[in-house]
Amino acid sequence: MSISTTGVLARPSPATGEPPSALPRKRIRRRIDLRRWISPVALVLLWQLASGTGLLPPEKLSSPWTVLQAGIEVARDGELGVAFSVSPSRVGAGFLIGAAAGLLLGIVAGLSRWGEVLVDPPVQMLRTLPFLGLIPLFILWFGIGEEPKIALVALGVAFPLYLNTHSGIRHVDDQLIEATRALGFTRAERLWHVVLPGALPQTLVGLRQSLGMAWLALIVGETVNADAGLGYLINNAREFLRTDVIVVGLVVYAILGLVTDALVRLIERRALRWRAR
Repeated sequence: MSISTTGVLARPSPATGEPPSALPRKRIRRRIDLRRWISPVALVLLWQLASGTGLLPPEKLSSPWTVLQAGIEVARDGELGVAFSVSPSRVGAGFLIGAAAGLLLGIVAGLSRWGEVLVDPPVQMLRTLPFLGLIPLFILWFGIGEEPKIALVALGVAFPLYLNTHSGIRHVDDQLIEATRALGFTRAERLWHVVLPGALPQTLVGLRQSLGMAWLALIVGETVNADAGLGYLINNAREFLRTDVIVVGLVVYAILGLVTDALVRLIERRALRWRAR
């Protein structure tokens, strides 16, 4: 608690116990933390230095300046715009399917012993299968169109979300469950007011992991039998030994992954505001 210039004690914030004047400064520091840029900028500078001195040959990896010029080139030609419009739509479709499956299976296995016995073993077996090993089967089942790519993304999304949802439900505090029984909560009230909120933090962690896996699965899917998308752009550049264009595609993948992760973190801060209080 602090004393204002008028001699009156400043009322602390009810959420943090600190005076209101300290809160804006904390929020600014939280939003603008330039220290997080030190290591990325240093890595880019080292990369440019290694390329400029010849330690990193251009046929192995182009310099950052060359990559920037290549990005401007493919953007002007329209290739990057076409690829950018195709890849997020594939991720969106696969994410909706995989998230629905992962959440549903995780809730069933987490809430029911029989559900865990029936659902968990096949899910655990399927999640260890590599994406590349599934591509031939998906091509036989779905053809060479959009379906196998969306199916790969859906699988990449479903498994992390299932594991975290199942774990979050199973690790809800038993004392809270007993307290709700003593208070006379019905099963539906217990589920809505205690179990699901208690599992939400772990589920949101799974959501962040799922979005990361979605982009990884898309890279695999778009490098096989694709005629558009960022993976196709990268694969086409590999045929012509254009390492600069390959890095441009990878940078766009990384940016899209960071943007989706930031969106989930924003949802996490808003949805779990009660936990901070």
